[in-house]
Amino acid sequence: MTHWHLFLAFLRVGMLGYGGGPSSIPLVQKEVVEKYRWMDQEEFGNILALANALPGPIATKMAGYIGYRVAGIMGMLNAVLASIVPTICLMIILLTFLATASDQAWVSGMTKAVVPVVGVMLAVLTYNFLKGAYSGLGWRWMILLTAFSLVLTQFFGVHPAIIIAVLLLFAIVKPDKQERSS
Repeated sequence: MTHWHLFLAFLRVGMLGYGGGPSSIPLVQKEVVEKYRWMDQEEFGNILALANALPGPIATKMAGYIGYRVAGIMGMLNAVLASIVPTICLMIILLTFLATASDQAWVSGMTKAVVPVVGVMLAVLTYNFLKGAYSGLGWRWMILLTAFSLVLTQFFGVHPAIIIAVLLLFAIVKPDKQERSS
């Protein structure tokens, strides 16, 4: 039954992850953390951070790791195939159809209507991560590290993988709240 649930979870992600990897992350989170409870939000955040730092498509990296963690090698293959096969099939079908209907106004409207939905999904995921950062770091550190990351990526063009590596080193070096009180 685990393999079936794994297949369904990543099939839904593969079918509904419109816009690529970043837009599918909230869908993966919904399936893995909330629906099936294969891991908690903190572990999901760790996987997401590592997957962002590695090269390649994020959705397949996450599917591979989560599938492996839940059901071993066969789970990994199951999750990866479930996440990429719908995309391959839909690409062939939809691109053939859209190529014939590209001059229709509803095609442009359809693609523009999806963008706000993806934006809201990413905003909800960001909010959940900020809540987790607050509970682990407190307001001051969460705001400082968020602002620091935003400035480095947006204004100085620093690659997110470098920031993630620096923040991981910071997390290793910075003493935990509980360690300081004891």
